Amino acid sequence: MSQLDQKNIRGFLKLAKSENYKVFTRPFELNIWGVRKDSTVPNKFDDNIYVFWKDEKGNWDGKVFPATTDPGTFWLKTPMKELGTAIMKQGQYIDAYAMGLHKGKPALVQVGPITVFRDYDRDAVLDFNNGREETGMFAVNIHRAGADSKEVGQWSAGCQVIPNEKAFDEFLALAERHKARYGNKFSYGLVDERAYLRRVMRRGVYILGAVLILAAAYAGYQAYRNKPILPKI
Repeated sequence: MSQLDQKNIRGFLKLAKSENYKVFTRPFELNIWGVRKDSTVPNKFDDNIYVFWKDEKGNWDGKVFPATTDPGTFWLKTPMKELGTAIMKQGQYIDAYAMGLHKGKPALVQVGPITVFRDYDRDAVLDFNNGREETGMFAVNIHRAGADSKEVGQWSAGCQVIPNEKAFDEFLALAERHKARYGNKFSYGLVDERAYLRRVMRRGVYILGAVLILAAAYAGYQAYRNKPILPKI
């Protein structure tokens, strides 16, 4: 884990505004966001979970934890369900998590509906857009792997997983402080870099198209306005 700098926090606040995500601002009330990196390699802890909050003076603070937001190769090839392995969809899930147990160990466990894709083709490549989409209860929890895991392996069948025990203990300490003040409910937001960039590019194309149409219309108007009312004889 490492300290989250103010530039990153400002970036999240800007993103939250553009995506209409809720930002929690009471002292030590947690904003928990996963960021899925632009990668289809399934067995690496190559994503991040960001936790940020305001302190009692109203200043932003935060931590970043290495993580995976994707299932490991084992479960992609041998899914628990016929429809395929769950991959969480980008979005914000309000009050969808609470402190509980995952396989007997402390974790944030799913208590509200989330949306997932089903990777159904049973290969070692993550498929985010070709599978069936479902919303419901899937036990997609936020938990740790081993003491210091290097590969995802069987640690995730769709869960959001922090590889290091020490880092996860620090994550839980932040959650305990939140729980003591505001109760046992946590919201989680997931940002998929590729999905987000695709949306930004689509918006850019739409804006460019609109600008070109307006420019053509204005040019036509100017040509019409400058045209003589009566033809020359």
